[in-house]
Amino acid sequence: MGQDAATQTATGQMATGHTATGKPHFDVLDGLRGTAAMLVVVFHIQGITVAWEGARIVLHHAILAVDFFFMLSGFVIGYAYDDRWPQMSARQFFALRLVRLHPMVILGTLLGFASYVLDPFAGTAQAVPWRDLLVALACGLLLLPGPMLPNRWGDTHPFNGPCWSLLQEYIGNIAYAFALRHLPARALGLLALGSGAVLVGCTAMLDSIDQGSAWPSLWMAPVRLCFPFVTGLWLYRVRDRLPRFKLGWGPLSLALVVVSAAPTFRPVAGIPLNGLYEALCVIVAFPLIVHAGAHSGAHRGAGAGWTDWLCRASGRISYPLYLTHFPFLYVWMNYVATVRPAPLRMAVIGMALVPLLVLVAWVALRAWDEPIRRALRVTLKTAGDKP
Repeated sequence: MGQDAATQTATGQMATGHTATGKPHFDVLDGLRGTAAMLVVVFHIQGITVAWEGARIVLHHAILAVDFFFMLSGFVIGYAYDDRWPQMSARQFFALRLVRLHPMVILGTLLGFASYVLDPFAGTAQAVPWRDLLVALACGLLLLPGPMLPNRWGDTHPFNGPCWSLLQEYIGNIAYAFALRHLPARALGLLALGSGAVLVGCTAMLDSIDQGSAWPSLWMAPVRLCFPFVTGLWLYRVRDRLPRFKLGWGPLSLALVVVSAAPTFRPVAGIPLNGLYEALCVIVAFPLIVHAGAHSGAHRGAGAGWTDWLCRASGRISYPLYLTHFPFLYVWMNYVATVRPAPLRMAVIGMALVPLLVLVAWVALRAWDEPIRRALRVTLKTAGDKP
């Protein structure tokens, strides 16, 4: 999930903040990133609370937030870097992306390692030889798929499951640097059409898009990446040629909630309705939401300042929230499974986890992510790589 927050200038939007390179932010897109991250957190907390019983899950399709992140990333990569070539080399681009993304990968992996080793509710379920743990840790710190560990659903990144999508983000960045940035908008559109057809076919076959995080379904990860990432880049390139419509952060966030809260659909006459619904959300709904968000500018009227602040703050915290929440939820998973608290107590603790995880993410942002990135940017500048 790329986190270079951006806002539009070419369409005359008022800027309320700027990136490290001086470009204004897309405040509404930043706010939508925060909305999507919060949907993921609530989905994971509530799903663990009800032991992933399908009928009791509220946000069945919140897993689509990952695909939404991929689309935002494609859009933002185009905005942040399209005009910096050829003055910027591929090596400089990769250095900048690592500075932006990898500090949180390291922190998330370390938190996951600590939660695996120190979890007081795991019992013997996580008794693994230290050699295997250290191999998994080394792989996680490098964002590489690691060996499967007990009590982690066969995840490719067992210390922090969501890191699987960051690996795809890195792959998307590599594809952009070596190929996608050279393609004209028409070629990107054709590639999006082709990858969209593949996405529909695979999602229909599985009747779900919720694949790619575990070893058995690893093949689905690049399938999920390709269409939204390419489409996001295409949307940036053609944003001024398409009809403009503005809905603002509130209505667009509501749209994401509605998409996530739809029920799981059963097949009818052999037609995989659930898989088709999720594919259509990615192919139709998300491009409309991103395009509308890109053209939604500064807020007006009562509460405008508060809404602008919320969009910027949630955009800043979304990436740390995404990468720090799961290590704590592994402990919550084992607590629910071993202690089996009363429903009321479990609900109260589950609700309290939301502000706790937001606080953890904010501390991670201010005490870890931002200071490290500032120091690395200075190092890059000193070394001759302009940040």
